[in-house]
Amino acid sequence: MDKVFKALADSSRRRLLDRLHAKNGQSLNELCDGLEMTRQAVTQHLALLEQANLVAVQRQGREKLHFLNPVPVYEIYARWIRKFEQPPSAHSTISK
Repeated sequence: MDKVFKALADSSRRRLLDRLHAKNGQSLNELCDGLEMTRQAVTQHLALLEQANLVAVQRQGREKLHFLNPVPVYEIYARWIRKFEQPPSAHSTISK
């Protein structure tokens, strides 16, 4: 889970994930289009996202298509966020 948090900590990588969420299955050229990053920087960010299992790659001919994998984000939600969505119970106390 540390790799996922590290990957999500960077705004450029979050932007790439947002772009894949909007249109899944993009090539490197499509992901680079309109970004103020070099192709090499996008490639490095995608590699880190792949290592964190947030992006899956599928070869189509000579191209690699990139797909968002939402499972790690859901696991963070299930482990760290969902339990705090419930209002505090009458038995819990909060120090002030």
